[in-house]
Order: sequence, then C-alpha cells, then structure tokens
Amino acid sequence: MKRLRKKLNDTFNSINMKLAIVFMLMLLATIEVIGAYFTRQLEQTSIENFQSSIQIQTVVSNQLANQLTSDSKNANDRLNQIVNDYNNDAISEIIVVDNKDTIRAVSNLNDKSKIGQRINNTDVKRVISTGHQINKVIDDHGNYMIQISPLTSGNGSNNNVGAIYVKASMQDVFNNLRQISLTFLIASLIAALLGAFLALVISRAITQPIEEMQKQALHIADGDYSSQVKIYSNDELGQLGRAFNTLSVRIERSQEESDSERRRLDSVLSHMSDGVLATDRHGNVSVVNQMALNFLNVKEEDVINKPIAEVLDLKDTSSQDLISSQKEIVVTIDPNTRDEMILHASFSLIKRVTGFVSGSVCVLHDVTEQQKNEDSQKQFVSNVSHELRTPLTSLQAYIEALNEGAWKDPNIAPKFLEVTQQETSRMIRMINDLLSLSRMDRGVSKMDLEFVNLNDFVNHILNRFDMIVKTDKNNDKKKKYTIKRELGNQALWVEIDTDKMMQVIDNIMNNAIKYSPDGSVITVRLTQNKNHVILSISDQGLGIPRKDLGKIFDRFYRVDKARSRAQGGTGLGLAIAKEIVEAHHGRIWADSSEGKGSTFYISLPYEPMTEEDDWDEV
Repeated sequence: MKRLRKKLNDTFNSINMKLAIVFMLMLLATIEVIGAYFTRQLEQTSIENFQSSIQIQTVVSNQLANQLTSDSKNANDRLNQIVNDYNNDAISEIIVVDNKDTIRAVSNLNDKSKIGQRINNTDVKRVISTGHQINKVIDDHGNYMIQISPLTSGNGSNNNVGAIYVKASMQDVFNNLRQISLTFLIASLIAALLGAFLALVISRAITQPIEEMQKQALHIADGDYSSQVKIYSNDELGQLGRAFNTLSVRIERSQEESDSERRRLDSVLSHMSDGVLATDRHGNVSVVNQMALNFLNVKEEDVINKPIAEVLDLKDTSSQDLISSQKEIVVTIDPNTRDEMILHASFSLIKRVTGFVSGSVCVLHDVTEQQKNEDSQKQFVSNVSHELRTPLTSLQAYIEALNEGAWKDPNIAPKFLEVTQQETSRMIRMINDLLSLSRMDRGVSKMDLEFVNLNDFVNHILNRFDMIVKTDKNNDKKKKYTIKRELGNQALWVEIDTDKMMQVIDNIMNNAIKYSPDGSVITVRLTQNKNHVILSISDQGLGIPRKDLGKIFDRFYRVDKARSRAQGGTGLGLAIAKEIVEAHHGRIWADSSEGKGSTFYISLPYEPMTEEDDWDEV
C-alpha cells in the first residue's frame, strides 16, 4: 500500500504529469473563457437583432404620429386600423398612447375597452416626457421584450405627440441560445478529453529527454563527465542533448577561463565612459568598445587580434613593453590633418588570483581640445612676446644712442626720435588691438546697431580712399591705385555697427593697397544671395599660398612676416575683422591664387524690406 501511494505521489509530482495537468487546465480555461465570451456575445447579439426586428417602421410611426395630431373624428379608427394591419409574428401586443397619457389604439381585440382610458404605465409616461426609447426584457409567464418608442410630429424631433408600446415574445430566441450552449458544452467536453490524451503523449515526449539530462546533470555535479545523454530525435531537444554532451566535456576546462573572462569584462565595463581596449597576455586586442573605434577611426574586424602597439600606431614600441611598463602615453591620430585627434592612453593589468598577468586594459581619453587650447595659449604668448620684443629692442637701441650723445647731432637726433615715435605708435596700435580682441572674447564689446543702406555705406568708405589718391597724386612716393566699383543701384538695408564695420572694410582695403603693385586696380563688388548680402574686395597683388588661406585670420599670423612687419602691420587686423563680422552673425573668408591676387568676402544677414518699411525708415 505504501509503495502504491509513493508511486502515485511520484507520478503526480513528476514534470510529465505536471505538464499534462497544466496543459489540460489551460485548455479548459481557454474553452471556458471562449465559451463564456461567445455565449455572452451571442446572447447580446440575438437580443439586439430581436430588438431591431420588432422596431416599428419609420413610415408606420409617422402615420401614427399624423393621426395623433389629426382633428378628424375617425382618427382613433384609423389608428386601430394601422395597428391591426401591422404584420410582425413576434409582436403580441401594440398600444398607442397620445401625449395626454390616453390610450388611442390597441392591437388586441380583447383590450378594445381600454381605448380612451389613461394608461398607468410609468415607463410610457417617461418616454412621452423625455422622448427617449425604453427597451427591457421581462419574465411574464415567459420571456418578453417591452419596447416603448416616442412618436414625434413632423414639426421637430422634440415635439412628442405620444408613444407606442410594443410587447414581443422572446421564447424562440432563448430556445436557440440554449440549444447552441448545449452544443458548445458537448463539443468542449470532447475537446477536453482529446486534449488530455494529447497532453499526456506530448508531455511524455518532452520530459523523457529532460529526465535523461537531469540524470547527466547529477553526474556532472558529482564530478563525473564520462556519461552521455541519449539522443531520441533531431529536434531542438536532440540538439540540446548534443550540446549537453559537449558541455560535459568542456565544462572543466572552461571553468578556469570563465573566471578570468569575468574579471576582464568587469574591468572593461568600469571604463566605458572613454575608449577602452582589452588585450590578452600577448598584447593582442581581444575586446574593444565603440568609443575606441570612433577615436581610432577603424572597424572592429581591423582591430581584433591585432597587437595594441600596431592599433595605436606606435612603431618604436612593442605591445609587451607597453603592457609591462604601464606608462601613460599620448597618441596622435591622423597627424598633419584637420581631423587630427590627440588621445591620452593609460594602461592597467588584468591579473588572476595567483598573480599571473592574463592581459591589460587600455583607456583612451580625448584631450584634443585641451591640447589645442594649451598650444594656442603658448603660441599667443610667444607671438605677443616676439611682436613686442622687436619694437622694444629698437627703442632701447635708439634711446641708448641718444643717451650716449646722438641727441646733440642735429642730423641724426630727429631721425632717431622719428623712429622711436613710430615704434611707440606701433606698440600702442598692437596693445589697442589686443584690448579690442580681449573685449570681444569676453563679450563686453557693445554693438551700436542701426539699419544702414550698405550700398551708400560702402560708397562713402571708397570715396575716402579715392580722395587719398587725388590729394597725394603729386607725391611720387605714394602708391597709385584705382578702385573699380560694382555695387549696383539697389538699396540693401542691413543692421550693422557702422564704426566697427568701417574698421573691417578699412583694414581689408588697406591690405589690398599695401600688397598690390603700383597702378593696380582694386575691385569692390556688392551682391545679394538669398538672405545674405556679400561684399567682395579683390586686389592684383602677389596672392596668398593655398596652405596659408585657412590661417590668415589667426592672431599674429603673417604669410610673409618680414614684409608684413616692414609695412607696419600688427598681424591682428584680420583677426579683429573676423571677430567683428561674426558678432554681426556674418562670415568672412578669402580666396586667392599666388601671382593672381586675392579676394576677401564679407557675408552679412539681409532681409528684403517692403515699400512700407522703407517709408517708415525715412
């Protein structure tokens, strides 16, 4: 008895029986839910269809409403005739009531005595007063549906002239529902029995290989990897059995490797904010994150299993030296290009519990902007020191000469004093330019904006340069030039700071005159391009080398340093011009070819003004 009880207990506790029971319960639950939903929907649909079938037709309702509003003496007879002629087998009783709650017509001949009496049905009174239809099912020695509908005259939908009371038997409807429910119940029982049989068969087919793997897992837990799982089929369970057999062979060897891999991945994940490369103990890259790929501008397949020294493009250093020294280095990606990137690389070792080094982690941090800022600051300080040293050295030499007695010589002293004054003026101009740039960088330089006709503004500036040529035409030492204007006649109104923009144009014009040969032509053009107006100034000078075009707006940058310094420039004019134009939300650039001259372009925002705007401006 105990053995039988234990066997039954083991049977019901087995996964085979649990799967079968769960499958059967799910099947029964599904059938019951579907059945309940189907029966409910069928009942609701049948009632709605029956309700629609007993609905009095609109034509008949209109006829009844017309008779209720008629003053004819035979109106009641006509109402009774309409009711008696209405043909619907499901309807057992029809009563027509006017808006005074008086019964005007009945379909049942035995109820003729009710005509002319007041009806006591509260639902009918509610329909007459509210105008809303009432439908309900009652059990009056059988199942009936009561439908009370308002009757309205043709003068408006809210003008209720009465109501019609309809009573119809629903016995056939509920008989059909019971028959369908019984059929569904029988089909559900048959499906449940078939489902129970199939559940036992399927669960057995599923659980038998699982039981085999359970036994094998117990052997592996005991340290026995020799036994194999029996393969019953080639489906997923069969593949799982083969994989389990393979796993039992490799699990011992993989145990130690998995511990090392886990520690390596933990180290990589701890540095995921920057570029990360993990290597094996030979220095070959085994793991790389997306940020590192972006930094190095390579694909993953180009990095994996490659020496880290080769990946970082370190030609004079081996991967083993990088890992063993753990030095922090600076790596430059794509040097001598605009896309140059400077990376700070730091290394850390991955060690096992025994102290054996199994690899390393390299963390890459982008320091490009930081390095560029530092270089820019160093270059700026160097340039300022160099530019100030030259005039200061000259001043010191001339002052020493004057101090040693040159001031007594009437021929030399004035020249020395003139040079001293020129160098002092040059330093003052340079310091003023530096102060202007400093104010612009700190955003404290205020803009005094006003709407100006750029055509007239440029003409005014060019007139000053024409006047200089005319007044100095008798001086052979002054450079001669001609200004060619291509400005057009259209008024181009832009919002600018006239003083600062005049400084920009003056600077470019002065450069064009300085670096152009005597008798050259300087062309000034003014064009409109969509929402921008572009001012261009072209000279016939020596031009600017292509490699220097991108740097001419840098501070203290000169293409020909000796010649520029001899011309008296500070190297800050174009830098200031760029800051002023960008403060106007514009853009300045240059185009040049050596030996063919240069063209400087200034683009400013421009919005066309209507005639009304022009009148307001005037």
